[in-house]
Amino acid sequence: MTPSAFAILCQNNDQCRPESIEELLSGMAFLLPLFDAISNVAIFIKDVQARYLLANQALIQRCGFKQLKPLLGKTSAEVFPAQLGPGYTEQDRRVLEEGRVLEDQLELHLYGSREPGWCLTHKRPLYNRRGEIIGLAGVSVDLQSASDSHPAYQRLAAVDEYIRANFHQPVTMRELTRVAGISVAQLERYCKRVFHLTPRQMIHKVRLEHAHQLLHTALPITEVALRCGYTDHSAFTRQFKVLTGFTPRQYRQATGGMVG
Repeated sequence: MTPSAFAILCQNNDQCRPESIEELLSGMAFLLPLFDAISNVAIFIKDVQARYLLANQALIQRCGFKQLKPLLGKTSAEVFPAQLGPGYTEQDRRVLEEGRVLEDQLELHLYGSREPGWCLTHKRPLYNRRGEIIGLAGVSVDLQSASDSHPAYQRLAAVDEYIRANFHQPVTMRELTRVAGISVAQLERYCKRVFHLTPRQMIHKVRLEHAHQLLHTALPITEVALRCGYTDHSAFTRQFKVLTGFTPRQYRQATGGMVG
């Protein structure tokens, strides 16, 4: 499911809204086999308590199950690793209670190897015909390897290499456009097309990957922040929580790492 198709599913046209979440699920039952065929996208619907009502096979397997039934009625906090699950559920509650829409939210996931992986998450509230929120729908698209067939790939590969070599210090758009030899607008457009990320998201991604590793050491969190290119502890904490739902200290404690 593409983000545009997802938006159509959640559109605000009163005539297209279901009377209840049960009516919506009944109308979508025939689509589930199609959703199951998509291996790199997690698709889900949750109720107003942020509990799963529907999920495709990609999400079922990611949660450690073989079938949908054990997942039903559970929140993300109950099925995902302690490092991340509560953060997803907190995010769900903001969508459900505040009617917030999340678009292209870069998020850290831990996969079977326990190594970090990344996805872009979209979440929208679902309304009934009276305008009441009755649940939420979401998709999380795994970030795929960049395609080297794009004409600008070599320029963008140089940008990615520059970020990975310099993430521990301030990285500006001016520097990235100089490395790529293209304009800011072209850089933004090509990065989205090839890496599925904005240049700023690429920087956050590299920094948080490094932070994930350092938080499993005895380094003080302030030192982790500095080594990952953040000017101070608070800036690092804010960005880390946006992408994981945890502060660095909470994440370290949840993973059994050193307390810094």
